[in-house]
Amino acid sequence: MAKQGTLSIWNRLSRTAPGRWLFSQLLCLKAPYFRSIAPQFQALAAGHCVVHVRKRRAVLNHIGTIHAIAMCNAAELAGGVMTEVTIPSSVRWIPRGMTVEYLKKATTSVTATARPLNTEFDWAVAGEYPVEVAVTDAGGEVVFKAIISMWVSPKK
Repeated sequence: MAKQGTLSIWNRLSRTAPGRWLFSQLLCLKAPYFRSIAPQFQALAAGHCVVHVRKRRAVLNHIGTIHAIAMCNAAELAGGVMTEVTIPSSVRWIPRGMTVEYLKKATTSVTATARPLNTEFDWAVAGEYPVEVAVTDAGGEVVFKAIISMWVSPKK
């Protein structure tokens, strides 16, 4: 999935639930590690990405809540895909670091919402760009926050 391709594929497939499911599957083919959380994309646009992770045995910890690292994975996925469809095609990105806050036990399914920390970014200029991800529970309460440092540089 190329930059322009990712968003155009989403725009074609996102009109139906099976299309959103297929998009999620295609993304996991490109980045197989994310299959571990079985992500379900709900929204995608430049500067915005929403990914849902269903509460199921594979993502639970020993106390029956969503595992902290599963939420880290959801945050990195949402932040990365949001960055992918936001930056110009002349640059590339890679996560350089992530700071997280675990605010509350995630006892339900969760939703990760990513956006740039600053809407005034010039993504065409090489540098580090912070992306904010909030993970909410089924009641809409924020249970986890992350700031992901995305390193953006010219393509070689």
